[in-house]
Amino acid sequence: MPRRPAPGRPRPAAAVRALPAITYPDDLPVSARRGDIAAAIRDHQVVIVCGETGSGKTTQLPKICLELGRAEYGMIGHTQPRRLAATSVARRIAQELGTELGDWVGYQVRFSDRTGRAAAVKLMTDGILLAESQRDPLLRRYGTIIIDEAHERSLNIDFLLGFLLQLLPRRPDLKLIITSATIDAERFSRHFARQGKPAPVVEVSGRLYPVDILYRPVAQDKPEAAGGDTGRGARAGADEERDLIDAVVDGVAECARHGPGDVLVFLPGEREIREAAEALRKQHPAGAEILPLYARLSQAEQERIFRPQGNSRRIVLATNVAETSLTVPGIRYVVDSGLARIKRYSWRNKVEQLRIESISQASANQRAGRCGRIGPGVCVRLYDETDFRARPAYTDPEVLRSSLASVILRMKALRLDDIESFPFVDAPSGRAIADGYQVLQELGALDDANRLTEVGRELARLPVDPRVARMVLAARDQQCLAEILVIAAALSVQDPRDRPAAERDAAEAAQARYADDKSEFLSYLKLWRWYQEQVGHKASQRKLVALLRQNFLSPLRLREWHDVHTQLAALAGEQGWRTNQLPATYEQVHMALLAGLLGNIGLKSEEGAGYLGARDIRFHIHPGSRLVKKAGRWIVAAELVETTRLYARCVAKIDPVWLERAGAHLLRRNWSDPRWEKKAGQVVANERATLYGLPVYHGRRVHYGKIDAAAARELFIRQALVPGEIDSELPFVVQNRRLIASIEKLEHQSRRPDILVDDALIYAFYDRLIPADVCQTATLEKWVRGLDRQAAQALLLTRDALMRHEAAGVTTDVFPKKVEWQGVQMALDYHFEPGSVRDGVTLTVPLFALNQIDPQRCEWLVPGMLKEKVLQLLKSLPQKLRRHCVPLPDYAASFYERWFERADDPQQGLLEALAEDMWEHVKVRPARSDFKLETLAPHLFMNFKVVDEHGRMLSGGRNLDQLKAEHGRQAQASFQKFAARDDQVAQALAHENLTSWSFGTLPEIMEIRRKGQSFIGYPALVDRGTHCELDVYDDPAQARQQHRAGLLRLFRLGLRDQVKFLEKNLPEITRMGMLYMSLGTQEELKEQIIDCALEQACLAEPWPVDEASFEARRAEGKGRLGLVAQEIARLAGQILNEWAALQKKLPQAKPHAQAYADLQQQLGGLMGKWFVRDTAYGQLVHYPRYLKAAQARIDKLRADAARDARLMAEMAPLLVQYQRARAALKGAADARLDEFRWMLEELRVALFAQELRTPMPVSVKRLVKAWEALRR
Repeated sequence: MPRRPAPGRPRPAAAVRALPAITYPDDLPVSARRGDIAAAIRDHQVVIVCGETGSGKTTQLPKICLELGRAEYGMIGHTQPRRLAATSVARRIAQELGTELGDWVGYQVRFSDRTGRAAAVKLMTDGILLAESQRDPLLRRYGTIIIDEAHERSLNIDFLLGFLLQLLPRRPDLKLIITSATIDAERFSRHFARQGKPAPVVEVSGRLYPVDILYRPVAQDKPEAAGGDTGRGARAGADEERDLIDAVVDGVAECARHGPGDVLVFLPGEREIREAAEALRKQHPAGAEILPLYARLSQAEQERIFRPQGNSRRIVLATNVAETSLTVPGIRYVVDSGLARIKRYSWRNKVEQLRIESISQASANQRAGRCGRIGPGVCVRLYDETDFRARPAYTDPEVLRSSLASVILRMKALRLDDIESFPFVDAPSGRAIADGYQVLQELGALDDANRLTEVGRELARLPVDPRVARMVLAARDQQCLAEILVIAAALSVQDPRDRPAAERDAAEAAQARYADDKSEFLSYLKLWRWYQEQVGHKASQRKLVALLRQNFLSPLRLREWHDVHTQLAALAGEQGWRTNQLPATYEQVHMALLAGLLGNIGLKSEEGAGYLGARDIRFHIHPGSRLVKKAGRWIVAAELVETTRLYARCVAKIDPVWLERAGAHLLRRNWSDPRWEKKAGQVVANERATLYGLPVYHGRRVHYGKIDAAAARELFIRQALVPGEIDSELPFVVQNRRLIASIEKLEHQSRRPDILVDDALIYAFYDRLIPADVCQTATLEKWVRGLDRQAAQALLLTRDALMRHEAAGVTTDVFPKKVEWQGVQMALDYHFEPGSVRDGVTLTVPLFALNQIDPQRCEWLVPGMLKEKVLQLLKSLPQKLRRHCVPLPDYAASFYERWFERADDPQQGLLEALAEDMWEHVKVRPARSDFKLETLAPHLFMNFKVVDEHGRMLSGGRNLDQLKAEHGRQAQASFQKFAARDDQVAQALAHENLTSWSFGTLPEIMEIRRKGQSFIGYPALVDRGTHCELDVYDDPAQARQQHRAGLLRLFRLGLRDQVKFLEKNLPEITRMGMLYMSLGTQEELKEQIIDCALEQACLAEPWPVDEASFEARRAEGKGRLGLVAQEIARLAGQILNEWAALQKKLPQAKPHAQAYADLQQQLGGLMGKWFVRDTAYGQLVHYPRYLKAAQARIDKLRADAARDARLMAEMAPLLVQYQRARAALKGAADARLDEFRWMLEELRVALFAQELRTPMPVSVKRLVKAWEALRR
């Protein structure tokens, strides 16, 4: 016999008062078996009651227990899988007992408790009982526990069954009743076997009337509609594919044809329910009542279903909540879609999959069992019989398709056995268990040995999902508990925001006030604050509910959210956690969220839409999110749910820097490119960290010694000590570095890499002496300071140990350290590294001296490299020339002996010297172009390094002309700045606002001295417009150009009256100005003519160098200036007349593109804006003839274009060569090239207008020879 309550245990309040009258409805099958059930309960600790849905077991079993006196042993706990079922069943039992709800019978669901102190029967969700088991592992309040709907095999049910199996031996007074539909009840019986004897099973017949099963697959043609049905289903014919909603409409219509009675339609989800309801309302008379049934329904809407009113047909559209949990009264027909939305957890991807799946055979039979209780029933299955028989017999229990993290955490907190040995009805797979452990380790709830941590113990106290609990815990540390409690509560309930399909736009507009552009989590905060503000207004409940519904908010879910928040806040208070008073920052809030959601981070995919998630998954932001088009590169989501695709719900932008802190224990780090870093004094590597495969950071420089000390030591020796690349003044480091550098210098100079021993020998030397824990500068210096003198001496290398052999012939005579150029000493550096830009000899050129570097002298390199360069030059010659010098090495050696003395200060370039030497000794003279310089190795050309006054490199390369073109102006400015620091030069140039020669004698050159160096400058008179100044230049050509302009300005100022007269009285200036208009203004032409006249009248060679010679020239020019100016004006007028005539004829040449282009190019070179000023007078006098020749060419072109083309072909190579050479100069002057240019103009006259004659014989052949001489 079961024991009475033990002494000291309080007697249940229900045991001291009389039971209410207990009756049993005769129409329920369980009533007929109540005696057998009572006997089984009385005689056994565990009883299995098996009956089909509708048999009455849920409502009658608690009454049987009351009648047995089980209330005397403790409360009768009765669990239900769903809150809706718990509340409705409690109301029904209380109604049958004739008592108020909460008196004898009450219920408790999450955050709602309607059980009085004297209540004997307590309906609750299985989650409530599990929560109580954590506070009271022996469940002392209960004498009887009924686990209802055990066949649903939810995670909580399976855990309760395993927990109770272990508890029963410790509580022999406890009775356990398990109810199940007719689904594998034997399995429960065997699971609770005692000493090999299964628990008794009491079978209760359910259905009272037969049920016809009709198979009507969705894809089949529609059945014939009776009575001319023109509904949606009737329209789905050959032209329109029948879908699920069509099939539902047809199925309901077929049920209606069988007779009166209510219809229960099973659909997979709320969306399908809404669509079906809309379709049915259009096709059925207004009298038919269409009612939805799903878990989120309000209490009032539930009451409509369980309390039918009137006689109209009811069509109930339900999810699988009506399959076993709830019995809808009055059902005569069932339409079964054969589908349900099943939640599955993917342990591979760590995401929830909420997919519509085909139900099992057992579930299908459960659904069919819902009809046939009030008369013969009909079940229309929207699939065929073959499909039915192919389906699995039973639905997978939830423990096999859910994350086990919360179960494992609860078991650890209850100190139960490990999950591997826990007595589940169906044991989960090892992989699923491993995933549960992994999730908890991610949250910090378990250590590496899967032991519960302090964090885990704190998580177990919070009645929410472990991830949400982890956020709350992190919020305590992040000082954002106030915000996270709100968000955590929101994530633990259903979203209170409604978006009815028919009013989606209105709902979105109403809810926009809570939206946040960066985080949907913060939207919950904004909504919460608004809701609390409305509650604070203390309006009536009716007005508040109306306001909420007006804003498309669910009052029921908001109240639930409030209750969850209240409980979480109370728990936090009990733990002594303080809520922050100041608002938390965005970072604080999301750092706390990340603590629980590290598996839900995402990185924007570079390959297209969507995000890369943890463990190589890909997901998209849910289309309903406000951030779907403007989320950041990194996001975190509250959940990842797979429906048609994997979607992230409730997302926020995050900074990847936060991941490093929030997920520090989960980061996987790897290292690449370990290397010595001299400045840091340690071996460093690039660190890359990933979180579940996503790159959190990369390229971070870290100390490699802490990662791999042995490898760091090897690199330290190999890359720091061996090459001397260490920033330390330790004696052995300094001396060894100097010794190795001196030997390496010999190698670079001799271009022989075999003098210094291999690095491996030096490495072995240090490896033998350096301790294992020394891998950076600091530890090396600390170790060396502790050595005695003898040990420190052992670290010194010797010259004999480092050199393979002596380097004969490597002296400063042939490999000088520096070279002097016009008084400036410049360093020479030698480097042997073929392929490197530094290979060969490098001349370090101060910027101020750049323009003074002579390219011809640089061709000679240094004496030690001359022999090799000459040999390579000889090899580059055509065979017909080089054969005279064989054997080439001997000739190169003899040339070296003959020219060695002159190599330091040559008067000509190396190529010219070699050509001259060959003419003298072998009687052949190669042209400069015969030497194929491009075949020579780069190190046989001088390398230049241009540096500023602080020694910093500005530019470099082997092309001196290019360096001068790029930096010539900077060099000139630097030269003048440098020269100005010489006191004597500064004093000589200190003459400003010069309008006459009042500065003594102007020397041709000036010696400039600075910091022990002296170099040459070229003084010049510089035109400043209204006056002149003195300056010094580094280039004689530029100095002469500036001096010419300065002299002209000084003569102009000295002949003011004469110049003014000319400005007013130049002959024909107005007419010439009209002709010149397309080039410039009349004033500009006038200025050029006067300047040209001044030059011809006053600037004959030699130019004046002192006041006396200047005044003599001024006096001479005063008398000649007017006549000279008239002559130049006449010449300018003649040129402009011919040019105007040519411009008129030029369009006639357009049909001949090649000739036209050449004429355009010729005119562009002759008739620039400053043609009078910039053209030497000796050439200017030929301009009329050149322009007449061009006109004659056009005249002849029309008559014989072929002749013009032939002559142009002869001349074209010369033009191309000239243009290339001019372009290579980049604006620099070249007198020989200028002379060739005028020869080309004469050649045009000779070829195209012979009748105009030329002042000297010219031909293509003569110009070819002239070009060859020029290039030599």
